[in-house]
Amino acid sequence: MNQHSVKTYTVEEAKRKLEKYCAYQDRCHKEVRDKLVEMRMIPEAVDAVLYHLLQHKFLDEERFARSFARGKFRHKKWGKNRIKQELKQREIGDYLIKKAFTEIPESDYINTFDELAQKRFDQLTGEKDKYKKRKKLADYLAYRGWPGDWIYEKAKELIP
Repeated sequence: MNQHSVKTYTVEEAKRKLEKYCAYQDRCHKEVRDKLVEMRMIPEAVDAVLYHLLQHKFLDEERFARSFARGKFRHKKWGKNRIKQELKQREIGDYLIKKAFTEIPESDYINTFDELAQKRFDQLTGEKDKYKKRKKLADYLAYRGWPGDWIYEKAKELIP
């Protein structure tokens, strides 16, 4: 017989497994639901496990959104547009996205943008055509989710 045996979980086993999954790092509801579906749990069991995780504070959308925004800004130097897009993909609502942005001080946001733009500009030494250089700088910053008007101004400032 060439049957693949599929691991099955009781609701209690799933609860313990997902407690560890959520304790390791903050998770959003979507990630946890997807994990439970991947574990082949029935819808009633998925709801029971999610309820358990919420009751015991293993799952908290606001905490997730705040730490996600903080982390992606500090470590990956993402702008608010990219962070918002990624949170939306994880089915986080606008209210929580606004709350998450309170984790990013405005002065840090501006300084990080300036540093990132300068760093990328300094890397573009091989490009001689100023328009191509501007485009490369702009594309880099746009991909990371920085505001378009800021990008345009900074590109004109750095590459006159």
